[in-house]
Amino acid sequence: MVPVPNVTRADAAAAARNPLAFIAERWTPTSRTVQRAALSALVMSVVIVVTGGAVRLTGSGLGCPTWPKCTADSLTTTSAMGFHGVIEFGNRMLTYVLCAAVGWAIIAARSEKPWRRSLTRLGWAQFWVVMGNAILGGIVVLVGLNPYTVAAHFLLSTALIAVATVMWQRTREGDTAPRPLVGRSVQQLVWFLVAASVLLIAVGTVVTGAGPHAGDSSEVDRMPLDWETVAKLHAVLAWIVVTLTFALWFVLKAVDAPRGPLHRTRELFLVLLAQGVIGYVQYFTDLPELLVGLHMLGSAVIWIAVLRVLLSLHERPLAEAGVPGPVQSGSTVGAGI
Repeated sequence: MVPVPNVTRADAAAAARNPLAFIAERWTPTSRTVQRAALSALVMSVVIVVTGGAVRLTGSGLGCPTWPKCTADSLTTTSAMGFHGVIEFGNRMLTYVLCAAVGWAIIAARSEKPWRRSLTRLGWAQFWVVMGNAILGGIVVLVGLNPYTVAAHFLLSTALIAVATVMWQRTREGDTAPRPLVGRSVQQLVWFLVAASVLLIAVGTVVTGAGPHAGDSSEVDRMPLDWETVAKLHAVLAWIVVTLTFALWFVLKAVDAPRGPLHRTRELFLVLLAQGVIGYVQYFTDLPELLVGLHMLGSAVIWIAVLRVLLSLHERPLAEAGVPGPVQSGSTVGAGI
């Protein structure tokens, strides 16, 4: 039988003053544990986007017509709310799962030895983005699914994915100054790719705001735009991103770049092609809910893939930072991801 350690008043006071430091003094996670914690936060940030899309696509956006309660008299959904109440309230509950995943990432990063303050800050950045988006989600409900607030809600979720991706990558690196693996012209091309991807996602939210899936069965205001015209603009931007990705791959091959950037660029190209097929099929089949949901998942995956291309252009070797864990093979950071 394992003896239970005695907890003194001093320990309790220390835990109350700084619980993270208290845990860090008594637990040292492996580097793999820290990586898994960061990955869990990233996975949940994608899950919350997909389930949020399910709320909209099932017309459950006002399944809980108020916030923070589900109804004026109940904190949770009631039988009178039916299927839509279950869907909306379930998505709200997943926010707590997301918070737990982010909390685990923060605790793991704070407890790692040696302590890497940069990782902890990235974890806390995710926490505050989640809190801000939870409040914005409540505003979305209170204003009756105003399409502009819905778009802002999605874009803030995209920002959360970005921070989570960076933290996941940084768990596999050291804290030394980044060393470039490619020249400045290639880096500039990648930044053009990132900018085009941001614009692609932003225009996608406009397609959503003007399109037929308003998020609720009642009359919901839409953006005063022709959604088919905006959808065509969205498709043009998608082709620009695909072209930039292909050009980047060609340039990386021409300059004999390391494997990391090449592999990340190839992965992005394949994801873009799959997303393009889904996008055109959903457009010509009158936007079936399942395909729209897959397209939202694809949007999150593409954003992660773009960020991984950007992050693969530099390396921070683990050994130089004194961070526990295996040294990356080859000359690229991204090769082992």
